[in-house]
Amino acid sequence: MPLLESSSYRPPVWLRNGHINTIYPYYFRKKSLLPYKRERFSTPDNDFYDVDWLLSENKKRLCILLHGLEGSSGSQYIRGNAKTLTNHEFNIAAINFRSCSGEINRQLKMYHSGFTEDLHHFIQNVEANFDEIFLCGFSLGGNVVMKYAGDGVYTLSPKIKAIAGVSVPCDLRAGSIKIMERKNHFYETKFLETLLNKVKIKHQHHPDRIDIRWLNKVKTLWDFDDRFTSSLHGFQDAEDYYHTCNSKQFLSHIKIPALIINAKDDTFLPESSYPYDEAKSNENLFLMTPEYGGHVGFTTFGTDSYWNETNVLNFFMQYSMI
Repeated sequence: MPLLESSSYRPPVWLRNGHINTIYPYYFRKKSLLPYKRERFSTPDNDFYDVDWLLSENKKRLCILLHGLEGSSGSQYIRGNAKTLTNHEFNIAAINFRSCSGEINRQLKMYHSGFTEDLHHFIQNVEANFDEIFLCGFSLGGNVVMKYAGDGVYTLSPKIKAIAGVSVPCDLRAGSIKIMERKNHFYETKFLETLLNKVKIKHQHHPDRIDIRWLNKVKTLWDFDDRFTSSLHGFQDAEDYYHTCNSKQFLSHIKIPALIINAKDDTFLPESSYPYDEAKSNENLFLMTPEYGGHVGFTTFGTDSYWNETNVLNFFMQYSMI
C-alpha cells in the first residue's frame, strides 16, 4: 500500500526537534480529567491486570488502548486519545499492563514488548458486549498490537476492524541499541529507575527466583532485558527476546487494516523501525512518517486533539460501519 500523506503536521519551529516534542506533552500537556471506572481481570495463571473504562450510552464500538514502557492508563497520550475517541462515540478500555496500575502483580512475569497474552484474554472476555473493536498501542504497546495481529498465535476476533500503532519500535534489537546513545541517556535512566524498583519488589515476593545481585550492574535497557526481562519471561537472553517479539517480522502477515505512525525525528527509533517495504507490499498496512513529532509527541496547539490522535480517529472511522 502506498505510504500515506504525512506532511499535514507542521508544528512551530521550536517543536521541530524530536527531544522537545517528546518531552513537552509529558510535562506540559494538560491531562484530561476522565471518569475512568476500573475493573480488575483475573487471568488463568492466577494473576491480574487492571483496565480503566470509559463507557458511553452507545455500546457498539470499543477501542482498546495499550500504553508504552512504564506507562499506564494515566499517561497523557492515553488520556488524549481516549478523549478524542470518546468524543466520537467510542467506548474506551485502557489496559494497564501487569504491575503498571499502581500495584505489583502476583506472578513472576510482568509484561514486555511481545506480551499479547492479556490482550487476547481481555478481548475474549468483552467482545460479546460490542459490535466493533479497534486496537491502538503506543511505543511498546504498538509493538504488542502489531505482533498480536500478525504472529498467528491467536485467532483474531472478527469484530476487530482496524488497528493502529504510534511510535512503534518495530525493530526491538536496533531500538535497544538506539536508546543507549548518549542523547537518549535521560530517557533510559528514567525507564530503568522504575523498572529496577519493580524488580526489587518482585524479589520480596519471589526471593528464590530473582537474583538482585545483578541490579547494580544494570546500566542500560539492554542489560535489563538480558538479565531480567528474559529470565522472568522464558527467553534465553536479550537477543532471544528481541528476535522473538520483534513485530517487524510479522507485519507482512497482518490481514486487517493497520496504521503505523512513526515520526522521522523520533529519537528512540532506528531506521529499521520505519517499515517502508512492508507497507508497500501489504495492502493492509498503512504507514505515516511525518518529518516531526518525536516519540509519542505530535504536540498540537489550538485543538484538544493532537495530530496523531486525529489521524488514528480518522483511520478507524474509515472502517467502522456504525
